[in-house]
Amino acid sequence: MDTNDTHAFTVEEITVGPFAHGFGRDADGRPYAFRVVRRTLRVEVYRQDLDHTVPDQEDIVALADGSVTDIDLGDERSIVGMVRDLVTSAEPVERSVVSESATVRAFLSRISSVIDAI
Repeated sequence: MDTNDTHAFTVEEITVGPFAHGFGRDADGRPYAFRVVRRTLRVEVYRQDLDHTVPDQEDIVALADGSVTDIDLGDERSIVGMVRDLVTSAEPVERSVVSESATVRAFLSRISSVIDAI
């Protein structure tokens, strides 16, 4: 048995404040990223076999959202604690849901380009 394959929850990068964000790996070794948007902290867990450094919408396997009204966004420990809780409670994402949101985002981007050109 190779003991080097053991994983632990890690936060590899974190920025605190009202727009807190960062990334790391969960206890299973899957990469995740988090960010605060308004009063919500969103965690995206990605598939374990990523072959590129920047995941996209198709790589998301689980999502979790939580309200940041009860934590201190200036305290790294508060953010890490909430991220750990959200990663462990993240709900699996169906492929069709992720694809639909990417399609809508692309469509809206194209419309805004047309409006800007007018």
